[in-house]
Amino acid sequence: MKVLQTLYAYRQSEDKQVAKFEKSLLKSVDQVYEMYIWLLNLLIDVADYTLVDAEGRANKFLPTEKDLNNNTRLGSNTFIKVLRLNKDFISQTKKYKVSWAFEPEISRQIFQQLRKSSEYDEYLTQSDHSIDAEKNIIKFIFKKQILKSPAIEQVFEEKFINWTLDKEILQAMVAKTFKNFQSEDPDENELANLTPNWSEDKEFILELFTRSIRHEEEYQAYITGKTKNWEAERIALMDTLLMRMAICELISFPSIPVKVTINEYIEIAKVFSTPKSNTFINGILDKILSELRSEGKIRKIGRGLIE
Repeated sequence: MKVLQTLYAYRQSEDKQVAKFEKSLLKSVDQVYEMYIWLLNLLIDVADYTLVDAEGRANKFLPTEKDLNNNTRLGSNTFIKVLRLNKDFISQTKKYKVSWAFEPEISRQIFQQLRKSSEYDEYLTQSDHSIDAEKNIIKFIFKKQILKSPAIEQVFEEKFINWTLDKEILQAMVAKTFKNFQSEDPDENELANLTPNWSEDKEFILELFTRSIRHEEEYQAYITGKTKNWEAERIALMDTLLMRMAICELISFPSIPVKVTINEYIEIAKVFSTPKSNTFINGILDKILSELRSEGKIRKIGRGLIE
């Protein structure tokens, strides 16, 4: 999806410096990780607001007994303490200069909602302080409040243009973090990785991007040959770019199964293009695949991939 977005920007731009767009492509991927670090910091900010709220209540002109005896357990939540002290997390927070100080109301709003929930009441009374037990309330805050908050949605959409598209992978990364953090020793836990093998994936996305540009005319000839009854203007640019990328994968990436390529681009079309695009793309790619096979251009290697 990141390659598609970058190809679209390249196609629309008068500036055709490929290196500039390669840099933009890598930045768009890195921004996903940046959003992940922002989300983790927000969890800490919500926990910290427990102490801010308690202090404010205790300093009322006429505080009640409840105001003076606030339960601030969330402020010392085991998972939050361990995350806060994790060296990698500290390093990434500094790298991206993350601070929610510019939106102090966000943490207050989330905490006020949290206090009204039965889950929070239950958390305050539970005796188990292990990291596994303490993670449950943080999971609740993330899933039921942060992800469903219109205010947070607005902040992320304003700060990160691809927030909506990347939201699903961010949820998976935070879930992976909950799974990874098992030890009360901060540095025995690992943050989630954006990909299992970034060096390999980086090479893949850059090659897919540059080859899709370099062989644009060759790939377009296959598309034009199978869409003779269509006027070029009637084919959405996104559909054209998706088909070029798919042809590129079919020809140039021997380790990617044919079915994986076809299915992937049909699914991406559902997100980025018109309602009927996935059916259209599927039909055209099926015809192009037959032609590529007859020309001997589909050469897959590895177990289960040989055509």
